[in-house]
Amino acid sequence: MLLSNLESVPGHTIRQQIDVVYGSTVRSKHVGRDLLAGLKNIVGGELTAYTELLEESRQEAMNRMIDKARSMGANAIVGIRFSTSNIAQGASELFVYGTAVIVDPIMPKLPDPFPAQD
Repeated sequence: MLLSNLESVPGHTIRQQIDVVYGSTVRSKHVGRDLLAGLKNIVGGELTAYTELLEESRQEAMNRMIDKARSMGANAIVGIRFSTSNIAQGASELFVYGTAVIVDPIMPKLPDPFPAQD
C-alpha cells in the first residue's frame, strides 16, 4: 500500500478515487506509566512511556485505515492526516484519515541501467 500525505503519489497517476478511509484507536494511560511520567515531569526530559504509547497508537490506527483501503480494492492512500482528541479523563483517541485511490505508475518499469552485453 502506497501512503502519501500529499494529494497524489509522486511517480504515479490516480486512476480512480474510491472513498475516504480512516482508522482510530482510543487509549488510556497506564497508572504506573502515569506515575512515572509525573515524576519525570518534575525533573524534565522526554516522557518515553507516552512517546511509546503514541507510536503504538499511530501504528494501530494506520493499520486499521490500510485494512479498510485494501478491502475496497485500493493500492494507495493520499491526503493522510492525523488528529487527536480527549475522550475522557486519561483517555485519548488517535484518528487518521485519507482518500483511498487506485494509482498507476507513470513509468511502469525503469530501464535497466546495466543492460546485458552481447
